[in-house]
Amino acid sequence: MITLVQRVAAARVVVDGDVVGAIECGLLLFVGVEQGDGEADADLTARKVAGLRAFPGRTPTDLAVGDAGGGCLVVSQFTLAAELRHGNRPDFTAAAPPALADALYRRVAEQLAAAGLPVAMGRFGASMRVEAHNDGPFSVVLTVRGGKVVPRPDPA
Repeated sequence: MITLVQRVAAARVVVDGDVVGAIECGLLLFVGVEQGDGEADADLTARKVAGLRAFPGRTPTDLAVGDAGGGCLVVSQFTLAAELRHGNRPDFTAAAPPALADALYRRVAEQLAAAGLPVAMGRFGASMRVEAHNDGPFSVVLTVRGGKVVPRPDPA
């Protein structure tokens, strides 16, 4: 599971001219579910996001989203599973089938809500317009596989 997390002053999702999800201060999550992902990956993703110190307090990254009074806008984005090694056209074969992706994306949102955070969602499978007022900007990529956070590759 690959999640792009952005700190936002506000964000919303519009589908067919209607706002289907919106938050003020908080975190915008683009969640990409890959083949082989499971509930443990969704649960760990939610725990890491809920505890992510992305908001200023005594230091620039001192507070978690709940401590800052923010919420989460969770948007499914299968394109995060794209492979770009060969040619110029993205290959999406690593993306999970829609039924699994929908269930795990919803589980991330449910676990965030269970942690006491206000949660809004996009609409799975819809053509969405995502509007975000990035704060910082502050963006991080969280990759979870097999119920564990995958470390970033060593740049050396």
